[in-house]
Amino acid sequence: MFCNQCEQTLKGSGCEKIGVCGKQPDVAAMQDLLTYALQGLSLVANQARIVGIKDNDIDRFTVEAMFSCLTNVDFDPDRFVPLINKAITLRDSLKQKVEAAGGRVEFDSPAATFTPADSLEAMIRQGEELDFIKSLDDNEDLRSLKQIALYGMRGLAAYTDHAAILGQEDDDVYAYIYETMANLTRKDLGLEQLIGAALKCGEVNLKAMGLLDAGNTGKYGHPTPTEVPLGAKKGKAILVTGHDLYDLELLLKQTEGKGINIYTHGEMLPCHGYPELKKYDHFHGHFGTAWQNQQKEFKEFPGAILFTTNCIQKPQDSYADNVFTTGLVGWPGLSHIGKDKDFTPVIERALELPGFEADEDKGTVLVGFGHNAVLGVADKVIEGVKSGAIKHFFLVGGCDGAKPGRNYYTEFAEKAPQDTVILTLACGKFRFFDKKLGDIGGIPRLLDVGQCNDAYSAIQIAAALADAFDCGVNDLPLSMILSWYEQKAVVILLTLLHLGIKDIRLGPTLPAFITPNVLNVLVDNFAIKPTAETPEEDIQAILAA
Repeated sequence: MFCNQCEQTLKGSGCEKIGVCGKQPDVAAMQDLLTYALQGLSLVANQARIVGIKDNDIDRFTVEAMFSCLTNVDFDPDRFVPLINKAITLRDSLKQKVEAAGGRVEFDSPAATFTPADSLEAMIRQGEELDFIKSLDDNEDLRSLKQIALYGMRGLAAYTDHAAILGQEDDDVYAYIYETMANLTRKDLGLEQLIGAALKCGEVNLKAMGLLDAGNTGKYGHPTPTEVPLGAKKGKAILVTGHDLYDLELLLKQTEGKGINIYTHGEMLPCHGYPELKKYDHFHGHFGTAWQNQQKEFKEFPGAILFTTNCIQKPQDSYADNVFTTGLVGWPGLSHIGKDKDFTPVIERALELPGFEADEDKGTVLVGFGHNAVLGVADKVIEGVKSGAIKHFFLVGGCDGAKPGRNYYTEFAEKAPQDTVILTLACGKFRFFDKKLGDIGGIPRLLDVGQCNDAYSAIQIAAALADAFDCGVNDLPLSMILSWYEQKAVVILLTLLHLGIKDIRLGPTLPAFITPNVLNVLVDNFAIKPTAETPEEDIQAILAA
C-alpha cells in the first residue's frame, strides 16, 4: 500500500505497510480500486453531459463512493465490493445511452473498460497492482497537483453528500467532479492547468458549503449563542459523534419519551446552537473532546455510541459492542444502521447499559456563533475595532489529530493578547474550546463558529467585515492559523486560496503530497507558510506586520 492523504502519514512521507490511522493494506487497495472505477465512470458521465444526458442517481452514488475513501470513514474491505461493482454497472449502462445519443464512448484510459475481479481477494490484488498514486503521473510535481485535486474532491464529495441529504444540490458540483476525475487520467496536462483544476475545486467547494449551510439553517434554524453543559445527567445515555445533523434529528425524534438522554461528541457540539435541535428536552450536553482522549472517553461512556461520519480510529474491542454506525461509516464487526434510519438497535442497547448513575457538573461552553449571530452584532464588532478595543482577529481552527505538535493551538489561544478575538471552528477547537478567555465589550473573545463546513460562516463574516471597512479580506486585522488532518481540510484550504486569501499559517506539518516545487508556487502566490516552532513567534510576527 501507499497512502499519504492525511497529516499523520508515517514519517511525513507516506504509509506503506499499515496506515497510522489504522487503515489496513486491503482497505487501501480497495479504495484505490474504487477510485479507479470512479475515474472510468466519470469519463463516461462527462461525455454524457456533452450530449445532454444527466442522471441524479449516478451523481449521488459518485459523491457517496468518493466520500467513502476519506480518512477514517470506511475501513471495512467487504463494503467496497458492491461500490466497485455498482460503479462499473453504472458506467456501462450510461455508455449505451451516450452511444445512442451520438456521444463518444472510446477513451484512452483503461479505466473506461476496467473489469473488476469476482472475489474480494482478487479485487485486492487488482488494487495493489494499480499502484494508483504513482500511476497518476510520472512527473512528481504534476502528480502532486493531481493528488491535491483528488483529495480536495474527496472533501468536496463529503460536503456535497451532506447537503444533498438535506435536499440541497447544484449540478455544477457534479459536473466539476466528473470533468476533473476524467482529467486525472490524462498525461498531457501541464502545471498551470492542474493548478487551475485544484483552485477550481476550492471555488466549487464554496458553493457546496453554501448549499450545506442553507440545508442546515433552512431545516434547523440559524444557530444562536448557547451554553452547553459538559457534564452528565443521571439516566440512560446515547452519545452521537461525527457530523450528520439529520441523523441526530432522527435519533432525537425516535428517543422522545424513552428516558434516554442524548449527548454529543466532537464535531457534533455545534448542534446545540440550532433552534430546531436544542428544543428537545432530552438533548442534554456534550461529552468528551476530539482526538486526544477519544478511546478513553468512549470506553468510559456508560451508554450506546453512534458514529455518523468519519471521526475516530477503529473502536477498541472493549467497547465495540456499544458502537453503531450510519451512512458510509464502517469497520469490520461493528453494527450498522441501514438507510431506513431505524435506530431501534441503538436505543435498545442504551436501555441495556447502566447510563450515568448521578448528575455531574463539569461547567459549560458557549457555541452558536455562525455568520447570522456574529453579523447580528457586527456594529459592536466594528466599533470595537475602530475604538482600538479589538486589535486583531485570529481564526484558529481546523482538524484535530493524535500526532504530536497540536498543543501549539492550545498555547496560541492561551497566549493571544487580551485585545484580540479568536474565531474557531471544526474539531481542532477541542484543544482549547473550554478555555475561559473573557470578553471585549460584551463580545466573547472565543467565538465558536461551528463545524468544519462552517468555514463558510467564517468566510461570510470576513467578507462582511471587509465591506464594512471598505477593504479587501487580506487588509483586515485578521490572520488564519489552521490545523489540518484529512481531506475536508484540504478542500477548505483550496477554497481560501481560490478566494485569494494570503498569509495562511498551516500546521502542525505540511502535506506530504505537496512537493517542494508545488509548495514554492503556493508560497510565491499565496504566502502560505508552516506554523512556527512556538505560537509566540507567530503571534509576534503577525502583530508586527
